[in-house]
Amino acid sequence: MSREHALAIWTAAVDAVRPEPLVRCAVEAESWLREAPRVIVVGAGKAGPGMAAGLEAALADRLDRVEGLVNVPEGMTAPLKRVRLHPARPQGVNEPTAAGVAGAEEMLRLLASAGPDDVAVCLLSGGGSALLPAPVEGVSLADKLTVTKLLHKSGATIDEMNCVRKHLSRVKGGRLAEAFRGKRLISFIVSDVVGDPLDVIASGPTAPDPTTFAHARAVQARYELIHAVPGAVKKYLEAGRNRMVPETPKELPANVENRIIGSNRVALDVANRKAEELGYRVLDLGPFVEGETRQVAVAVAGIVRSIKSDAVPIAPPACILLGGETTVTLGDNPGKGGRNQEFVLALAAKLDAANGLEGVTVLSGGTDGEDGPTDAAGAVADTLTHLDIAAQYLQRHDAYNFFAHAGGLIRSGLTGTNVMDVRLVLVT
Repeated sequence: MSREHALAIWTAAVDAVRPEPLVRCAVEAESWLREAPRVIVVGAGKAGPGMAAGLEAALADRLDRVEGLVNVPEGMTAPLKRVRLHPARPQGVNEPTAAGVAGAEEMLRLLASAGPDDVAVCLLSGGGSALLPAPVEGVSLADKLTVTKLLHKSGATIDEMNCVRKHLSRVKGGRLAEAFRGKRLISFIVSDVVGDPLDVIASGPTAPDPTTFAHARAVQARYELIHAVPGAVKKYLEAGRNRMVPETPKELPANVENRIIGSNRVALDVANRKAEELGYRVLDLGPFVEGETRQVAVAVAGIVRSIKSDAVPIAPPACILLGGETTVTLGDNPGKGGRNQEFVLALAAKLDAANGLEGVTVLSGGTDGEDGPTDAAGAVADTLTHLDIAAQYLQRHDAYNFFAHAGGLIRSGLTGTNVMDVRLVLVT
């Protein structure tokens, strides 16, 4: 029953941040959108289809004034009436593609074509950085991809990766908003970043960028990548540091507005209520959880043991909730998996080693339905999960193949939203 409860809590959290109703309510509250002679729609993200559908629903009686394009993963392009959903990358491959570049360039043209009374809506959600690529002149898409892979492998944070990517892009770091020539632009945002910083979500295409070329170089230096990046990237970033190419905008006009309409906090709040309905006392650790996945798992395992042993800080039946987004630093020749699957395996293995897994169910899943380069959203483990060979799978970051063998993969399919991860531990 605990496994079913865990899945029910996670599902309730995901359902709370479905993008269509979020956007519909947000658009209906903005009367000026209904009065505009033309509404240009742009954007990118895994929640793009639902967000665009919500906008069309809110403007159903004025759709003849709406046109636009939103970059989304392949397989999520069911036709809408006025907004074209552009397939910008394959499912399960969170990397920029030439198709994504083509979509981004079309958005730049649309925004530049705006008349003085036209307005624009930008729909942004998780995965927007990879779905909205537009490399600066002289830097190829392959160059940018190489840089991203180097940073990811080195364990760079999302903020650090976005800092570098923004300075190699024609749309990120406020550049997309700079292209707009109309009356007013508003971005509706479903956040997939810890703390919901506007300049980091989707690399901030409509937000001022507080980072500089000097910051981008410092990130490379921190991970000893200055000489490892492609020559074109090194040349461009050096040109930026020497003010030979323009900086990203540090402020944008007053007619540009950004609004968060969905977040990890919203999902956790609903998960909290669902857990209480099912009879659990809830310890909500919040949406700000970051760090190396295994280290976070060890810390949570300590809380679980305290609950089981001393009923501190709460007594069983208990539900520990935590959101945010952790990282996994990969070594050479890693196996298959993602941060959520690794979290579940690491926590379960730690408890099992301490004879503390009895009566515990662990679940972690990406709210977008994707966990790393796999077809799983995450995983769930309990006393039914065989953990005798967990250590060898953990050592090579191969949690997917462990759970494929032992059972426990969560295959929800793409959910149409993305507000980072929801993790929970039930202690009975």
